[in-house]
Amino acid sequence: MTAPDDQRKTALEGITVLDFTRVLAGPYCTMTLSDLGADIIKVENPKGGDESRSFRPPTFGDESAYFLAVNRNKKSIVLDVGTAEGQGVARDLVAKADVVIENFRTGIMERWGLDYDTLSAADPSLVYCSISGYGRDGPLADRAGYDPVIQAESGIMSVTGEADGDPMRMGVSLTDIIAGLFAGQAILAALYHRQVTGQGQRIDVPLYDTGAAMLVPFASAFVTAGHNFTRFGNSSPFAQPIGLYQAADGPFVLTVGNDALFRKLCTAVLKMPDLPDDPDFLNNELRAGNRPRLTAILNEIFATDTRDNWIEAMRGAGVPAGPIRTVGEAMGSPETEARGIVRQAPHAAAGTVSVIASPMSLSATPVRDPVGSPLLGQHTAEILAKVLGYDDDRVAALEASGTVRRGGDGND
Repeated sequence: MTAPDDQRKTALEGITVLDFTRVLAGPYCTMTLSDLGADIIKVENPKGGDESRSFRPPTFGDESAYFLAVNRNKKSIVLDVGTAEGQGVARDLVAKADVVIENFRTGIMERWGLDYDTLSAADPSLVYCSISGYGRDGPLADRAGYDPVIQAESGIMSVTGEADGDPMRMGVSLTDIIAGLFAGQAILAALYHRQVTGQGQRIDVPLYDTGAAMLVPFASAFVTAGHNFTRFGNSSPFAQPIGLYQAADGPFVLTVGNDALFRKLCTAVLKMPDLPDDPDFLNNELRAGNRPRLTAILNEIFATDTRDNWIEAMRGAGVPAGPIRTVGEAMGSPETEARGIVRQAPHAAAGTVSVIASPMSLSATPVRDPVGSPLLGQHTAEILAKVLGYDDDRVAALEASGTVRRGGDGND
């Protein structure tokens, strides 16, 4: 039950999410929901918990940096849902939850009696979200989905990389991350629908569908006009000049997406007011068609001064440009400092841990202050006692049978 509007501190205060997800897409979804104030109960298996706990190096203390990245603000319970007793505890947790989210292989939750049809029969208001590889129904439902394969199969790799090089996977697992964002958006929509109608619903967000959705405008170019774009490296087939350019002391990235901005670049920065009137460059379509000549002209000009001087001049004129940084340089940059992106969060074992702040900013219901990711089973006893109301004897019996396991410190 959500708090009255005049008492709310966060947008999702009072919403409880039972999180059966692991690795990236699901945990990223529930992390964004936790930033908005939802209580996340992360269910982990007794054999090491979320697989990303073992994705190391690097580590921070004994914790995987990968796990720390996407599990802030959550509470961890170690529960063996493969046993009848564990499934009973899980159903008790479902009864306290507004949302259930999972990303197991198709059929696993049905085997455990924790599927949508079973759970919604007991609680029609339940919002149930599955993140899958290729959907929960149809001929591909049993196929596992992983970001590198999805990037290959969905066409993303075919438009990523240098024109004369191999197809390239994006360094960040973006189909996982975007699927997590789509799942969070769908969950918010389902919660609003439930508020209006009282009815929950099932959500399915496949990684493959996410990859296809990320292909705009490349997919649109093909399905509407039969145009099959390939790789353009750091450039773009749709607007010019966009890409990596060479100053006297190194490369930088420039993005000019319309005719007015190109004229501003030429007049205010390059001091070449006649260049926009060149017959090859009169509009964006012509510039895109004559990209090699335009790139050569620009690189000849940019070679006459330093990268920093060009970037300063372009920023002064309102032309988007920036340096190419390592991750370390980005995390230590003036922009990162100005935005307060690296925050310190309390952590049960480390004392404090650095986290990347949520990019969301809400004036009336700000995101919560971050708390570092939980230790494995850190909140088992707390959840059993305070959420489910189990007495000490029942908790001890569950622990003795191996159904649950305590872990961490502080809360247990």
